Amino acid sequence: MLNKPGGAFTFPRVPTRDAVTLRGMRFHARIGVLAHEATLPQPIEVDLTVWRAGGARQGSVIDYRTLYDLVQHAVGTGHTPYLEQVAERVATAALAVASVAGVRVAVRKPHVTLPGPLAYAEVVLERRHDA
Repeated sequence: MLNKPGGAFTFPRVPTRDAVTLRGMRFHARIGVLAHEATLPQPIEVDLTVWRAGGARQGSVIDYRTLYDLVQHAVGTGHTPYLEQVAERVATAALAVASVAGVRVAVRKPHVTLPGPLAYAEVVLERRHDA
């Protein structure tokens, strides 16, 4: 906030970014590096945020079903050793959708074999089209 002569205040211009978010999508996937993880599906959770190119003023609309379907496909593509690989597949697919300028993907795995208590392991990545 800037103080102008006469006591008026102005706010710095903030670039606009319109986003669509699907949070807490739940799937079962064969994911992990342990032998049983290659054959036994386990729960994972995915959040996906996409930023629209041009924003709502440009008329860009993104169908939620398209986003959900691409996440479901990325998660269900056979055994995957690492959460990072699932997140990268989701990001790549989302960036291929018309009107998507950038993405944020979070993939969580609640049942991780570690020696102590843990709510979940999570991988988060952000990608965008190069300007």
